[in-house]
Amino acid sequence: MLTGSVDAVADAYSDRENQENVPPGPKGHLTGTLGHRPALGLLQPNQCCLAQPTNDENHVAIPVGKMGNKPAFTIHIDEPDSRRQRKSVSSKTWSTEDDLGLKTAVASLGTRKPLTPIDSLMDLSSGSPSITDMSIVQDVEQRINVNHVPDYIEDIYKYLREMEVKCRPKAGYMKKQPDITNNMRAILVDWLVEVGEEYKLQNETLHLAVNYIDRFLSSMSVLRGKLQLVGTAAMLLASKFEEIYPPEVAEFVYITDDTYTKKQVLRMEHLVLKVLSFDLAAPTINQFLTQYYLYQPTSSQVENLAMYLGELSLIDAETYLKYLPSVIAAAAFHIANYTISGKLWSDSLAEVTGYTIEYLKPCLMDLHKTYYRAAQHTQQSIREKYKAVKYNAVSLIDPPERLNL
Repeated sequence: MLTGSVDAVADAYSDRENQENVPPGPKGHLTGTLGHRPALGLLQPNQCCLAQPTNDENHVAIPVGKMGNKPAFTIHIDEPDSRRQRKSVSSKTWSTEDDLGLKTAVASLGTRKPLTPIDSLMDLSSGSPSITDMSIVQDVEQRINVNHVPDYIEDIYKYLREMEVKCRPKAGYMKKQPDITNNMRAILVDWLVEVGEEYKLQNETLHLAVNYIDRFLSSMSVLRGKLQLVGTAAMLLASKFEEIYPPEVAEFVYITDDTYTKKQVLRMEHLVLKVLSFDLAAPTINQFLTQYYLYQPTSSQVENLAMYLGELSLIDAETYLKYLPSVIAAAAFHIANYTISGKLWSDSLAEVTGYTIEYLKPCLMDLHKTYYRAAQHTQQSIREKYKAVKYNAVSLIDPPERLNL
């Protein structure tokens, strides 16, 4: 059984009594500028409906601190040196700071001397490369790969393997959800791919958001009218965690075509954080691919094709939630490498990861089938995304007829 429900935690998130009186979906398109198809909530009654609006204002029972009235602040504008000097010199009244000798210090501001050149303070004859030979420092900076730390690479990989088990959603959670299906989740993830492209978010942000959604749904039952709200809050959290400049909350309200209010998005964000116990640093397929590239460097085309296959696995929860992210990443890397260069899973990677071809075979078969049928899949946002030149248009590469296992 699921450990809780959105209704139990926050009446605002699932008012079952008023659900039938709510209009079937948003009035406009799903994403404004993204609206190449009807809004999620405009589907037929017998289809899934992710974006039902709600007028429910009795929100979550999570205490939110109130901000007190802050005193107004004053902006101080620097005055020209000449004016400061004139004021300080001609001033008739001085405070008790005169006793500390500050009068002379303030009066001398207008006659400051230029700073002493740094060369005159440094002994260049010592030949210390850490200070004087900047060319060496710049050369070292250019050669550093932040992902490749030889002293810790094994410990990092071991830690990621431990954390992926801790942050793993339940494989069969959808069977216990009373009102949503895998098809609804697939539509939601497909929409989040479009959102990520519209706001130029990192691929890691998408992977994290999907992880948050699956972990949340593993513990909480959600009505279909609130599923898009859960996805929006998860994407907001992932953006705050991963992006340097995450989109504002108002942007996430806009992309839902104002189906939800800013208050609803923020309260759902609080609820998601509470359910996830604030464990947001979940290892993803993307992170494990980065680790594998360190052990077996390859071309950008292989890397992009592996990322494409990894994202395809995000759509179908029923097929791929039973596999760990490290396993899916290994299968994606193997298929991409085999498709582009004909190479197989190397012995060095098998030794490092502990995954042999035989162990990866079930995931390899599933992922190859997904790759082979990608053009016929109902959700096409990932395929459209990887047609771009920056990804080497890898989604247009024909998959191999069969894998050499």
